[in-house]
Amino acid sequence: MSLRRCWMIALTGLVLGLGVKVTSAQELQGPFIVKPFLQLGEAPTPTSLQVCWNAEDTDVEWIVEYRVASDQPWIKAESVEQRRIALEGVRAHRVYRATLKHLLPGLTFRYRINKAGSTVFRAEGMAPKGADQPYRFVVFGDSGANTPEEKAIAYRTFQVKPDFVMITGDIVYSKGRISEYVQNFWHVYNSEEAKPSVGAPLMRSTLFTAAVGNHDVASRDFASAPDSLAYFLYWSQPLNGPPGTEQFPYVNPITGSEASKAAFLQSAGSAYPKMVNFSFDYGNSHWTVLDANPYVDWTNKDLRAWVEADIASAKDATWRFVSFHHPGFNSSKAHFEQQQMRLMAPIFEAGKVDVVFNGHVHNYQRSYPLKFVPDPLADATRGRVSFVPGKWTLDKAFDGRVKTQPEGVIYLITGAGGNHLYNPEQEDAPETYQEFTQKFISKIHSLSVVDVVGTTLTVRQLAEDGKEIDKFNIIK
Repeated sequence: MSLRRCWMIALTGLVLGLGVKVTSAQELQGPFIVKPFLQLGEAPTPTSLQVCWNAEDTDVEWIVEYRVASDQPWIKAESVEQRRIALEGVRAHRVYRATLKHLLPGLTFRYRINKAGSTVFRAEGMAPKGADQPYRFVVFGDSGANTPEEKAIAYRTFQVKPDFVMITGDIVYSKGRISEYVQNFWHVYNSEEAKPSVGAPLMRSTLFTAAVGNHDVASRDFASAPDSLAYFLYWSQPLNGPPGTEQFPYVNPITGSEASKAAFLQSAGSAYPKMVNFSFDYGNSHWTVLDANPYVDWTNKDLRAWVEADIASAKDATWRFVSFHHPGFNSSKAHFEQQQMRLMAPIFEAGKVDVVFNGHVHNYQRSYPLKFVPDPLADATRGRVSFVPGKWTLDKAFDGRVKTQPEGVIYLITGAGGNHLYNPEQEDAPETYQEFTQKFISKIHSLSVVDVVGTTLTVRQLAEDGKEIDKFNIIK
């Protein structure tokens, strides 16, 4: 039996155990269940990245080597960590991780992965940019639905060559399951070829980061879906957020048998539940990433204090960005009642946040620069509010061309990353917009392309065919 045939049988066992149809896009090539992809890691530094991959549940020696520049020698990664994923109904497999250290800011590095003494994978990537270097990032959300539009957006992302990608939640549909990563995610963003109908080989060479959405972490019933919460199994993001257990105000309890819960906790390790709120630095920017799901009580003083302290710690950053799923300022009829994150607006303003990136609503919206004062809550301890009345002040003089210094925070909804669009009928009906909405584009899928050059920020919204549908500049 050929090696390729053996691996197809292994994949079939993994996928059929989850009731998912095997397609050609999920065929294995080489010794991987999921081919290598780049992540920040749980304790990132400005000169490190982590390479991760998934493989069979067997004991074998893996070695990762890399060179920080073409004229530098190959270095062996200090160690290859592994975590065993063994859940009910899922073929057991392992997640491997190796940290590439002392990368040279902004330079191309190369890496290779050896299994049992043979090189089985090669790729290259871009080291994180330094504070004095220009960089580009792409933002989109609500993407992992295995649609033609998701693949076209992935291809367009590949074409614009970002230094990293931020997904604003709903990474996969519709319950954040292992099977859905197989069906809807890996083969699109780590494809072997770059085509609008297929996707692109992005993740092996481009850093991906993500906030969690409702479809990523809201399903916690291990009795009906024991492969849920795959975000905590496959992503490797900073663990510098507030501590917590299921008794804390930002964690929904897991339901199902104690055995299923124990198996998940063993597989997730230290990532659960901490990896939903975190921050990181890139170039001259600081990012604060939050869990905006309705089960989170953002009236909680400890959670709010953590966000305040995190943003305040970025006093040396030129740019401050925040990313979370549920938008606080939304003109769509869809999810209009879920604007609970308005509660955080005064903290963002006090911390001099420049742009907040959101998803959840499947279209593109840009607010005027705004400041918001929530109405005092009659009962400040009730928490988990769904809509926050208040008073906003808008900078309608800002146009991003002539007047480029906004007075307030700009909120971008960039949730047209692949799933079906929301409220296309509203695009031509500005009378349905809230006063704070400056741009509303809901008839076409799109992505945000952001260029940072020192004190200049340029945001372009591109349709899946590359057409520019919005643009603005901020100059400090």
